[in-house]
Amino acid sequence: MTESPAEVWTNACIATMDGPEPFGLITDGAVALGNDRIQWVGKRSELPPPFDRWPDKDLHGRLVTPGLIDCHTHLVHGGNRAREFEMRLMGSSYAQIAREGGGIMATVRATRAETVESLFRSALPRLDALIAEGVTTVEIKSGYGMDFETESTMLRAARALGSLRKISVLTSFLGAHAVPEDFRHDPDRYIDEVCLPALDRAHADGLVDAVDGFCETIAFSPDQIKRVFERARQHGLPVKLHADQLSDLGGAKLAAGFGALSADHLEYTNAAGARAMAESGTVATLLPGAYYTLRETRLPPVDLFRNHGVPIAVATDANPGSSPITSLLTIMNMACTLFRLTPEEAFLGATRNAALALGLHDRGIVREGYRADLAVWDVDHPREIPSRIGPNPLVDRICGGGT
Repeated sequence: MTESPAEVWTNACIATMDGPEPFGLITDGAVALGNDRIQWVGKRSELPPPFDRWPDKDLHGRLVTPGLIDCHTHLVHGGNRAREFEMRLMGSSYAQIAREGGGIMATVRATRAETVESLFRSALPRLDALIAEGVTTVEIKSGYGMDFETESTMLRAARALGSLRKISVLTSFLGAHAVPEDFRHDPDRYIDEVCLPALDRAHADGLVDAVDGFCETIAFSPDQIKRVFERARQHGLPVKLHADQLSDLGGAKLAAGFGALSADHLEYTNAAGARAMAESGTVATLLPGAYYTLRETRLPPVDLFRNHGVPIAVATDANPGSSPITSLLTIMNMACTLFRLTPEEAFLGATRNAALALGLHDRGIVREGYRADLAVWDVDHPREIPSRIGPNPLVDRICGGGT
């Protein structure tokens, strides 16, 4: 991993994802890079000094975009849930499998048997798959431990991934992911005795960037999530929420009430939830991989989000059960074909709005002063990328100025 020298990329089509034009597109553009930052971007003919004297790299008309951002993943975990894939094909529902001890709890049992090293090694190929598609920032959640040690073990493995690869890794504590077997009849006791102390410990060890939860009939109630979010607030940590995936418990409105960075899934979100998200600036993160894998039929209310001006992000939700997908390019296509996002909305969802869903304001667009997190693609127009599944047109990727 080497840091790139100061240079100017020229003869480029640049999708800045910034400005009034569709995709913020600049044709015959140039972008000056130095000190890990974007120093200038615009028309090649308008390149000012001193950048006009910097070393020049001709991109031969290729497309430059912000580096992609996967703002919701569960990359670190033990085991797999291929058996549940078969069960769903034979008629079992996601909720039914969870109530019978499968689903999230199956992965908890497998993950508790792992070490930091083994979790790191098993997650690395999944991370590399994202990197190979131009991803420069990824969020990774805990939530498959649900005890003191394993939650921290997962977060340590996630931090280790970020130290080995040229990629920004942000971590989310997801102790309120599912109710463990030994607390099945008393989830409040689990929150008191395990979840909150585990959060305190992980935060004290510097392992947490945000706090997440799963508000659902098969997981935790709004009141239980409130207690987790109140503890996060005490620690000065931002929050996110798995909300309204299988039913409408008012999760989107709950998340907005805490000023959440994002509310995710959202298939059952109502108009009040969308309005609350708009007022709080909470991003709607759509996860078409889970919708596809679980063969759901309830679409998220995309028009509500559009009408209220709620920013829409898209993410892989990469996990062993409900979204075993490590291709953000495929997810962008699914967001268009399944949820009817436009190609521009899908691209915004994996760049500018995904950055907002992580509370990051230095990436996701190609703008002077922003991080030099960029991807170069062998296509003529950005709409080509979400329009197909399979080909990977990535030519180059830099993260903070380094390859």
